[in-house]
Amino acid sequence: MGKRLTENITSRYIQAANNLRAKTARKRIVAYVESYDDVSFWSHILSRFDNDTTYFQVLLPSSENLVRGKSKAIMSSFGRSLGSHMIACVDSDYDYLLQGTTNISKVLCESPYILHTYAYAIENYECFADSLHNVCVQATLNDHRFIDFTAYMKLFSQIIHPLFVWNIWFYRRGDTYSFSIQDFNNIIRITSFSVNTPSTSLEELASRVSRKLEWLDKHYPGHQEEIQKLAKNLRRLGVEPENTYLFIQGHHLKDQVVLKILIPICSRLRREREEEINQQAKHNEQRTNELSSYRHSGEAVELILRKNTDFLKAPTYKYIEKEIKRLMKLHDQDLSSAAAEEKENINDSLKNDQDNEPNT
Repeated sequence: MGKRLTENITSRYIQAANNLRAKTARKRIVAYVESYDDVSFWSHILSRFDNDTTYFQVLLPSSENLVRGKSKAIMSSFGRSLGSHMIACVDSDYDYLLQGTTNISKVLCESPYILHTYAYAIENYECFADSLHNVCVQATLNDHRFIDFTAYMKLFSQIIHPLFVWNIWFYRRGDTYSFSIQDFNNIIRITSFSVNTPSTSLEELASRVSRKLEWLDKHYPGHQEEIQKLAKNLRRLGVEPENTYLFIQGHHLKDQVVLKILIPICSRLRREREEEINQQAKHNEQRTNELSSYRHSGEAVELILRKNTDFLKAPTYKYIEKEIKRLMKLHDQDLSSAAAEEKENINDSLKNDQDNEPNT
């Protein structure tokens, strides 16, 4: 018998535990996630698929797997233990786009019982462009639109897309050194941002990307056809020039791109609201009270971004929905098979009892 918890808990174990409950009770699907940060994200998504017969319970596997970035730990710990009653939910990282060129990527892409984000990580969903204005409103209680976040992130993505394809090309070849994800991140970060001239940050970004593309063409000539073919392949996986930001490293996107934009914008929005209070206050006491009330009403933009769940319109989210629906069908099929097997066993038992009855 296995000594570790992960050796004993399997999908069949969860199924057996479900069978011990009343037949009218809802069946449980256990979903193991990587870390504490992932519990809220996956619970928010999976709970939308709870119904009268089935519900999801999101859990952490064990204390030894609580370190960040543990998709490898989860997949290696549970392995064949996963099934329609016990699944794993992980960040895709680059593994989805690598399409089986590494062992971990192969497991991620082929296992029917592993849900992944399709975007790089949950941080990419927190930074979904269409939701960023509402994040600013929640942080500042000011609805003034200084920039169009959706348009900004679209331009950001279009600029970095050619370089992103090169980065994936190296990683698919197993070369993580010649042009590493760290090298890529250093080039695509937002180094400075002005609320008055937001386009300047994109112009600086475009210049850095252009220089690196020229360097790659010079040092790796003759691969343009491969790069173009890879770009088409990535489009089939959902990577478009306009949404590339969803597939870059999540922490980098959040810390070195989105927050570099949100923090100065939120600072401007707060100052604007405070100036409005100063101008409208009739006396000092009212001014002091209103300013105090306002400053205690907002939250740090970093915290609001971390709790942002307004990502259901993200293009990668539809892939998650499709996979969950597929998993639910597998689960229902297993339940039907188990019920049919139980009925057959009961009929066999009754037949044996009749055959063994004494003749009168």
